[in-house]
Amino acid sequence: MPLIVVGLNHRTAPVEVRENFAYAEHSVPVALESLKASGAAREAVLVSTCNRVELYAATEGDARTAARRVREFLAQDRRFTGDVEAVTYTHLEAAALEHLFRVAGGLDSLVLGETEILGQLKKSYDAALRGGHTGKMLNQAFQKAFSVGKQLRSETQIQRGNTSVASVGVELAEKIFDDLKHREVIILGAGDTGEKTARALLSRGARSLMVSNRSFDRAAALAEELGGRAIHFDEWEREFHRVDIVVSSTSAPHYVLDRPRLERLLAGRPARPLLLIDLAVPRDIDPEVEKLDDVFLYNVDHLQTVADQYTRLRRDEIARCEEIIRARVASWMGGEARGGAGLNSILSVPPV
Repeated sequence: MPLIVVGLNHRTAPVEVRENFAYAEHSVPVALESLKASGAAREAVLVSTCNRVELYAATEGDARTAARRVREFLAQDRRFTGDVEAVTYTHLEAAALEHLFRVAGGLDSLVLGETEILGQLKKSYDAALRGGHTGKMLNQAFQKAFSVGKQLRSETQIQRGNTSVASVGVELAEKIFDDLKHREVIILGAGDTGEKTARALLSRGARSLMVSNRSFDRAAALAEELGGRAIHFDEWEREFHRVDIVVSSTSAPHYVLDRPRLERLLAGRPARPLLLIDLAVPRDIDPEVEKLDDVFLYNVDHLQTVADQYTRLRRDEIARCEEIIRARVASWMGGEARGGAGLNSILSVPPV
């Protein structure tokens, strides 16, 4: 049974394309059920983050035919009418496993060596496992990937420098302002990315932090933990005149802040720089706002510039990581000959 991965990421597709493919958390189980019902996969895990959407699948028959069916499913399910082959990549069998290992180790991330992706992979896998969408092949492949991810972080220096999207966002803040002392910050969205960004801003000296989320209880819990203040989501505009930095990472399907709304808010705010960090996919902030005076907008693709600086710092570690990955794949492939559970045996076992 072939193991394949079909996906797109920050290298193959800009954010305006990735947001078309992004899955809200509640829609992932439905997509996995539909994929399996279509006959394109017997097992499946769907990973959807701000920088990637990937379908890992154990399928039957010819690997290339199965990959084409999965790719067609992805385009149809997301109602994508463009050239899906131009924005996606496909890896088959051993190459699919190697790709999964690279993702788990942060080698395929916008911020090289970032730590968040391992947790995101685990969350995606757990959701598929609970839904009954995985079997022996994907269960073993993902468990191996988690092990490899930990090994790369313990045996190399791939994490040297800033290693998360949130911390790179803070780097951008420090480029706009001399320092973050006396800066007022509001976080829209109290999820993992928003929380990490809030912690990073506070660690760099931000004076005041406000948290607004559609679930006020979640905002209140995070604000209390971080020593900030919670605001109801329909009331955050009242605090806008105080704000220097807005970090938005909601899961809204539409813009939370568009140009007309921001123009109205700026009219009641003293003239000074405003930094907007949009970490959401789909995007929370209309790119048109960047044309307004004293407004600086960065989305997840803009973070690539800063990320590249850290990539250069850690370039020497990439070869070491790749060596470890190749050794782990080769070891698993040879395991069958030694009587163990090698990759070849994994690829031939029937689904559970």
